Amino acid sequence: IFVGQGVGITAMAAINVAFPVVILVNAAALLLGAVGVQLGTRFLVAEECGVHENYKKKVLAANDIATMTTGKRLGHPVRSLKNPFSRAYLKAEYSGISDEELEAMGTGSLYRAAVEGDEKTGSFLAGQIAAIVNKEQPAAEIIREIFEEAETVLNGAKKWVK
Repeated sequence: IFVGQGVGITAMAAINVAFPVVILVNAAALLLGAVGVQLGTRFLVAEECGVHENYKKKVLAANDIATMTTGKRLGHPVRSLKNPFSRAYLKAEYSGISDEELEAMGTGSLYRAAVEGDEKTGSFLAGQIAAIVNKEQPAAEIIREIFEEAETVLNGAKKWVK
């Protein structure tokens, strides 16, 4: 959860539809005063999303161990789907390569994934939630599902509050 002075609280985490624990986190964030939640991975497979079809397929095929974190050394950690690029980057990150060489290695990798669909040298950014994203659907339907499920959880919270 991000909190800033004069700024609304925004929850950022693996927030998705059709997964009770995650929906509970979403609802809890709202109960704790969040004014919104940040979603990313789920919308990669929205029908309106313009990422390359290979990107969508990789997200839909992901399992619970399909992601890894890189970029820690440079202070910009990201989670991505495992592929030859992410594995090579992680290996380079903990080698003797300079920061400049490491930055150069990553330059253009997201473009290669999102626009070109390059499964070998592209960086397919996605959260762990990718493991339970299992269908492509319109963005409006995704949002409707999230609100309906969060409402169900929030209504259930009434039994805990007197």
